[in-house]
Amino acid sequence: MDKPHKIPESVLVVIHTPDLEVLLIERADRPGFWQSVTGSLDTKDEPLIDTAARELFEETGIAADGKHIVLRDWHLSNIYEIYPVWRHRYAPGVTHNTEHVFSVCVPRNIEIALSPREHLQYAWLPYLEAADRCFSSSNAEAILQLPRHFQS
Repeated sequence: MDKPHKIPESVLVVIHTPDLEVLLIERADRPGFWQSVTGSLDTKDEPLIDTAARELFEETGIAADGKHIVLRDWHLSNIYEIYPVWRHRYAPGVTHNTEHVFSVCVPRNIEIALSPREHLQYAWLPYLEAADRCFSSSNAEAILQLPRHFQS
């Protein structure tokens, strides 16, 4: 059975501490490519906040509970060209994705449980260093905007 095409709409979740250290994760399918949590909608009608919570948990083991761990919707969307290496995952002719940005503030000592199928390792970095390490320009730009979206 063929795997269904990915929906070209996704979330980006910047995970950070109150002092703006950012969690980055290294892709298993592209070692050396570091990023925040990302993921596509499972269905076209899946609420973005649900996608963000699902991806956050699947990729890091962090559960957004709405009380202590709260996802914050930045109401910011980026449209970018899908890297050619990943276009086969989308329907023929799809070349662009719309990404919706979220963040979540967590304690620095929170337990991280990576999905080994998706990621090799993680690192906590000051936000400027994290932005420099990201392979995705939209991810780097979101990290650079973090101080404007978070006041401790």
